Formats: sequence, structure tokens, C-alpha cells
Amino acid sequence: MTGHNRLAAAALAAWFGGVALSATAAQAQSGNPLNFLDSIFGNPSPSRPAAPGAGAPSGGSSAVQPWSGEDGASGHPLMTAAAIREAAANFDNCVAAMWPDAARRGISRESFERYTAGLSPDLRLMDLMDSQPEFTKSIWDYLDILVNDTRLAKGREILAQYKPQFDAVERAYGVDRYIIASIWGIESNYSTQMGDRYVVNSTATLACVGRRQAYFKDEFLTALEILHRGDLRPEQLRGSWAGAFGPTQFMPTAFKRFAVDADGDGRRDVVDNPYDLIASTANNLKKDGWQTGQTWGYEVVVPRGFNYMLADRRQTQTLAQWEQMGLRRAGGQPFPRSNEKAYLLAPAGAAGPGFLMLTNFRVIMKYNPAEAYALAIGHFADRLRGGAPFVQEWPRQERALSRTEKLELQQLLAQRGFYRGTPDGQFGSETRSALRNFQASIGAPADGFATGEMLERLRGR
Repeated sequence: MTGHNRLAAAALAAWFGGVALSATAAQAQSGNPLNFLDSIFGNPSPSRPAAPGAGAPSGGSSAVQPWSGEDGASGHPLMTAAAIREAAANFDNCVAAMWPDAARRGISRESFERYTAGLSPDLRLMDLMDSQPEFTKSIWDYLDILVNDTRLAKGREILAQYKPQFDAVERAYGVDRYIIASIWGIESNYSTQMGDRYVVNSTATLACVGRRQAYFKDEFLTALEILHRGDLRPEQLRGSWAGAFGPTQFMPTAFKRFAVDADGDGRRDVVDNPYDLIASTANNLKKDGWQTGQTWGYEVVVPRGFNYMLADRRQTQTLAQWEQMGLRRAGGQPFPRSNEKAYLLAPAGAAGPGFLMLTNFRVIMKYNPAEAYALAIGHFADRLRGGAPFVQEWPRQERALSRTEKLELQQLLAQRGFYRGTPDGQFGSETRSALRNFQASIGAPADGFATGEMLERLRGR
């Protein structure tokens, strides 16, 4: 998934309560909205249909798990059951009406007819678009699942198998091979979990039905451009419910911006051609500002009594300045370049490890705007390189709050005048700031970490 690839972060924001960005920030991104979470929660992937012929593949998995037939959770007028049914009934006309826009993009009438033949609305996507999952995993559980010995072993195999390609790409783009291999591993478990819905059908459905039609119309037309140009075949364009495809999960518009033909065969194949895949992912990161020769960040020990009001992405200082405040690199090593600027992330508050995040961490967040995801990518890359696990312990005794409890916490903060947003059970920077201010008011470490104890304190018990 790239910062041009990411809708899954909307779900992650609900999950991690402030570790991830808001859903609004995620909506402009591309990537792997469903499979990324499937790999964490073990949701069964639908069986792969037979490879399609010259026409469009079947709509995919809607027959396996049908639409609920209920209103969406967002309350958007286009997500009521009646509006969904009405739009679905007009689906063929909606697709046909996009022909003039396709023609303006240089898509031939023959290609348009060929690749839109047999499309049908996959209304199960409406449930997936508007779901509000009750995630209850902590960030340490998340990291345990994604950064594991099996995945690391496979990653090292991939690095060895495609060493010439990684060598060439690293020379050409200056992007760390371990980061690319990490994205490949976490996005699709090294090409084993890429999604099974036909991208053209999914994006056509979302372009004609639901609350984000303008966004997905662009993705749909871009998918047709990819097929018309011949970069990929229809059977290769299978992916997540929102249209992300390939081992590193490109949305069609991200493919258009970043995909490259690394081996010069005339096609940009990010699905089955490892050289194109590695180079395209590197090109994405490079154009997003990757700093050659720099890491993503450092685990740090935060001193007791530290003012966690400074643990904010807007509070950027040099590593030397952070050292002057008592922060030390975990493990005792010095910082290689003390003039680099970083911000402090404390995903588990004062009871867990801290991290000083550099420019490349922000670049990873453009791939997926969730701090938890970017932390997993950076740590996985370090482990592939031969680095050790994190030095400090996570507060594993703390249980993750449920979405209902997060909603209650926001409501209680609002009642006390600390929170001015709309309580929704999704934690972002505003909720963290409100919680820090409450913690400061009661003399607790103002780290913004939502725990059961903090909820009890807000309840006044």
C-alpha cells in the first residue's frame, strides 16, 4: 500500500487510538485496504477463480460473502441501503457514461468495451467501505504478528534470490533494499496474500455506488489505462476490495505515477516481474522524499519525569537537542549524525519504549499514513539487516481498549472540557492531546496513552 496506496489506515486509526492517523488522512492514499488487515486477523481469503479470458474476470468474491443489505455505518446519504440499491440498479448506465472520460485518456472504444464487459456491482464492498471494526490488538501484538521469524526467514530468501535486482535498484534510486523487502513482506506476505477481487470490477462498483465515487472513478479509469497500454493483463489485476494490487499493493493511480519498466521489456509489471516490482516500489519511496543513506529512526530510552507533551509530530528537534533533554539511544550506542532532526513517538506511553523518528519514517508514512505500520516496516527492515529486537519491554500487562471504551473515553474527556472533537471511537492527535491535558491535570505522566486505568480515572472511580 503507498501513501498513494492506502485506505487500510482508516481502520488502523480506529485500532491504535492515536498511533495511526485519522481516516480522513488515509482517504487520499492508495494501497492494501483489506489484505493488510486480513494478514493480521486471519480473515479467510476467497478461493481464486479460474483465470479469465480476453474479457473481464468475474467480479470475484461477492458471492462468497454477500452484502448485508443494511445502511452503512458512516451515516452518509449515499450509504443508505435504499441509495445503494438505486445506484446498483443504474450500474450499467454509470459505467457506460464514463466512456467519454476514458476516451480523453486515450483508451480506445475497443479496449473500453472489452474490459468493462461483464462487470457487475459487488455490493459487499459497501460493507467493507463503511465498516467500523472492533479492533482490540495492542501495538506490541501487532508487531509480534508482522515481525516474526517465519516472515523474516522468507524475507532473507527474497533478498538473496533477487540480489542482482536489489543491487541495481539500490544503485539507481538510493532506497534501502531492506525497506523494500519489508514492504513486500508486510503488504502481501511475499506475494502470497495479494487479494482476489478484479480491480476493474471493484473500482467500477465504487465509482458508481457509495460515498467516494469521484475518488474511485479516477482509480477505475486508470485501471482501464493500465490494461489498454498492455502493462498488465486482466487476470493480473486482482487485489483488495478497494483496488490495490500486486505484492507491494499499488492502487491504479499510484501505479501510473510510480511504476517503471526496470528490465526494458516494454511493460511495467509490478505483479509478476520482481525487477519491475522492486524498482517501482523504490521509485515510489524516492519520489516521496527518501533520504539515501539514512535510517528511519531510533529506539530511545526516555528519562523518568519527561514532559510527554513534547511527544508530538510537530515537535521536531535535532538528535543532539533530544539528548540534552535526557533521551538516550537504547543499547547505549551513539547517534551517527546528531544534527538530524526527529520527533518523539511514544506509542505505549511512559511505560513503553520511545522512538525518535527521522525523515524516512515520514516517507514510509506516505506509503501508509499510520505510525504503527511505519514502525513495523522500519523494525522489520532492521531485523532483515541483522539487527536485534527492540531493547525495551512493552507494557504487555495493559489491555487494549475496545472501540466502545475509546468512544466513552472521548465522551468523558469532552464532558470535562478537554476534547472538542466529535467522539467516534477513533483516536488521533486531538484525542491524544486531550488525554495528555487530562493526565497533566491529575498529576499523571501526560503521555497520551489510553489505558483502562485512565478510563477509570475519567469515570471518577
